[in-house]
Amino acid sequence: MGSAAELAAAAFMVLGFPALMLAALVPSVPAFVAATAVTYLADHYLHRKGSYLVNRLSKVRAGLSIRFLIRQLLLILLLARLGLADNLIYYGAIACFIAFYGLQAPHGALVTLIRNRRRMPVATRNVDLASRIRIPDAPPRRLLHRSAEKMLHLDLAAVGGILVSASLESAVAGFVGIGITVGLGCLYVLALVPYVRGAKIPPNAEKVLAAVDDWLAEYRPETVLYFSGSKDSAYQVNMWLETMEQLDSKPLIILRERVILNNLAATTVPVICVPGGVHLMNMDLTNVRVALYAANVGKNIHLLRVPTMKHVFIGHGDSDKLASVNPYSKVYDEVWTAGRAGRDRYAIADVGVRDDDIVEVGRPQLAPIQTWHGGPEGARGAAADGGCPTVLYAPTWEGWDGNPGNTSIVLAGENIVRQLVQADPPVRVLYKPHPFTGTVSAEAKAAGQRITALVKHAATERATDPRFKADTAAQTAAKAELARIEARLAELSGKNKGGKGNGGDEAEATRDGLLDVGRHEEIARLRAEWNDAYWRSFPVWEHRVITGAEPRLYDCFNVSDAMVSDISSVVSDFIASGKPYAVTDSAEVGVEEFKRQNTAVRAATILSNSAAELGELLDAVRNPAADPLAEDRKDLKRYLLGPDEPTSITQFNTAVANLAIKAETRNVGQESRAAAGAAEAVPATVPGQRVAAAGDDVTA
Repeated sequence: MGSAAELAAAAFMVLGFPALMLAALVPSVPAFVAATAVTYLADHYLHRKGSYLVNRLSKVRAGLSIRFLIRQLLLILLLARLGLADNLIYYGAIACFIAFYGLQAPHGALVTLIRNRRRMPVATRNVDLASRIRIPDAPPRRLLHRSAEKMLHLDLAAVGGILVSASLESAVAGFVGIGITVGLGCLYVLALVPYVRGAKIPPNAEKVLAAVDDWLAEYRPETVLYFSGSKDSAYQVNMWLETMEQLDSKPLIILRERVILNNLAATTVPVICVPGGVHLMNMDLTNVRVALYAANVGKNIHLLRVPTMKHVFIGHGDSDKLASVNPYSKVYDEVWTAGRAGRDRYAIADVGVRDDDIVEVGRPQLAPIQTWHGGPEGARGAAADGGCPTVLYAPTWEGWDGNPGNTSIVLAGENIVRQLVQADPPVRVLYKPHPFTGTVSAEAKAAGQRITALVKHAATERATDPRFKADTAAQTAAKAELARIEARLAELSGKNKGGKGNGGDEAEATRDGLLDVGRHEEIARLRAEWNDAYWRSFPVWEHRVITGAEPRLYDCFNVSDAMVSDISSVVSDFIASGKPYAVTDSAEVGVEEFKRQNTAVRAATILSNSAAELGELLDAVRNPAADPLAEDRKDLKRYLLGPDEPTSITQFNTAVANLAIKAETRNVGQESRAAAGAAEAVPATVPGQRVAAAGDDVTA
């Protein structure tokens, strides 16, 4: 429903209109002015915030135009109640508002026409279209951004002038305001006209698509990552961007929704967004040999129909969820899984995916997770040497269905954290809640707040404990470094959010969407430096609540010696580290059944809601040599994620190359058969005899 401030603004606006009516009926000019100011300011605030409540008002027939019209009608009522119905200002006000609303139609039509003409049939990033077609600059942002609100707010001059005239009983101020409002409205409409004619219009769809095909013929992409989905699913394609950048073959990303393009992370890989199915099916992709699919969606059919390439389902995670064994997977030539576990899931599910069509390629996305190989030089060295080990608590959120097994945060979270902060010998706690925690369940939200308070209170107490010493100078230097890095990142982000410029609209973003590789690499380097400085900016024993995008979850993995979590992809990913972990059986189905249902917990310490078993995890952290589940974790990691060598990206590239050979073999075979068929269709002739041509008289 929005923030408290948004709710307050909406309440003021809704109550302001009855107040306007009351002030008009009384009549009271001062009261009307006050209520008018409240409704204007509240309306502007909600629009500036992009409030969800504004959309809700339009659904109940209280949209933006209606609100302005009501305010103007009530102003006419005020004039009538003041006895000014025979005054020239009364008729001037009526004429002004009629003319003003007459301007709304051409204004709205021009804005819509400009936006439609500048909406490209194909939007791109890292594709050089500027050298092939002319794409004009976008209109100034001030003309189109929140254009309806800006146009309607031009009535301020007229409303203000009329109210002044009502107070002074002089029509001069009113007619000045009316002139300003109508004049500015006309100027706004006229300012839009140049952008619907001549050189300011982008090329039509035919020319744009021809330019894209020309670029494809020059670039000759070989491997395509294809994706379609909702705004919330953008992470499913973002997780594959780094892998695509590391391919040995020429990569291309094809998206189907503009909202996904807008939420795509920065990448050096060429990206083409093709919303129209017909446009995609007519696109020249003759050089593509392998198509990778990260999700099972209906729009996949638009590319699956192309026989000259081989189609692969790579998914967007590896887990025991039903989505990992979707019968839809039968449509692909191959299904790639991380390890043996994925292959076994399909065999057990018996959904028609043949074992011969499954290829194990590992999980390239897990490369940033540092693997512990044992010994004091490993990530668990501090714990092994008797220092203060770090335990990460990363619970998942409550989910949509209210299942008690979704998250540990409600029933077990406080027990887990309390035991960790009170552990002896001491450990450091990193609490990283899921960003969706509390969005559905008020109980989960309250539990998350209590856990946050518990961690922060424990951190305050530890800071006064004489056993723990802080290197103030080193931390001050690290904080200064953080500030420097953040300032530079802000500068780079301000200059470039993905291409040469920020892009006034889709057409301009497509034209200027060539990534500055040097800047991209500098941002990546700075983010790594930021992460290092962040962990040095506070003591290694300090409890910490970590929210937001940075530091990333994998960064937390790397500085932790163990983790406590719930059934989610977080557990599957953490297994790549080889470190001890615990998972909470929040639904209390029992240890054996819990392990039977969830492959990823078979090498975990299983916690009840009381977290009484937490000591087993801490013992394994403090004494790795006596860790009873160490070998089980190695076996499970290999089973779920495949072998460490060759690296996952090497396995992935090999799988792409092998499938490309199969596609090429198939295409050569088809060409040979077509050539043989054409030869058989030619009539036999005597050497030297001419074959009769169409139009010859063969009866002569």
